[in-house]
Amino acid sequence: MMPATDIALLTDHRFVAPVAEPGDWYLANILADDALLAAALARRGLTSVRVDWADPAIDWTRFRVVVFRTTWDYFDRREEFRGWLDRLAALTQVCNPVDVVIRNMDKHYLAELAAAGVPVVPGRYLERGARCDLAAVLAESGWAEAVVKPCVSGAARHTYRVSRGNAADLDAVVGPLLAQESFLVQPFLGSVPLHGEDSLMLFRGRFTHAVRKRAKPGDFRVQDDHGGTVTGCSPTAEQIELAQRAVSALQPAPAYGRVDMACDDDGRWVVMEVELIEPELWLRSYPPAADAFADEIASTLLTR
Repeated sequence: MMPATDIALLTDHRFVAPVAEPGDWYLANILADDALLAAALARRGLTSVRVDWADPAIDWTRFRVVVFRTTWDYFDRREEFRGWLDRLAALTQVCNPVDVVIRNMDKHYLAELAAAGVPVVPGRYLERGARCDLAAVLAESGWAEAVVKPCVSGAARHTYRVSRGNAADLDAVVGPLLAQESFLVQPFLGSVPLHGEDSLMLFRGRFTHAVRKRAKPGDFRVQDDHGGTVTGCSPTAEQIELAQRAVSALQPAPAYGRVDMACDDDGRWVVMEVELIEPELWLRSYPPAADAFADEIASTLLTR
């Protein structure tokens, strides 16, 4: 039986190994970030352990709080994950809160941000069970190109760049998927392949650091899963204010999160995503952020 521990740092079964094999830079990055956070928690007298969220042997009542870190298979196991969340809320404290996680799972939350006056990339939703006609979406919106993605997704799963030239081909791909899940169509931003996306990290709404994600040449997907690269960046005051507005518009206030943004065709910064479930936070790029994160986890414990 696992001994009682203050904090569970949630990952998935692919990343539970305590040491990365030589050449496995992906797991090495995950472990580096979690080690920084664990050390920051230890400095506050808090114990932590990395665990697979789906491990049936875990007694979640043995933790004072569980923290979402790298549960990067949840979007492939949506129903299982949602059922586990519902059970978890009755067993222990959760950071970010379960209701925040549930709302942030589905990209319909972007419509809430837009309604609250936060500049976001505009979108059209293709709801589950609808007929897929991407050419019609392009014609009605006036967009020459767009990006289509599932409303519950990550790592650019089923994410495609669509134009009038390939719309019919993508209808054949996305159409069958619409029988099971909803999709979001957004205009393609030309700034993304040229300049990338900026990701700003915030803890209880306070900005700590940022990175710029760039796609590999010829691609538009900035995720490192698809060959994207990451560098540090210094966001403007306008960007920081936008990130804070986006996070504050989603209540209850999250303990931590990441806001991804890019420039639209008018040169205005717009929100692409607000990641509150299991965001990559690049603590290794700015180690002081691990202390900010640990402070928020510790304050969560004080509310229980």
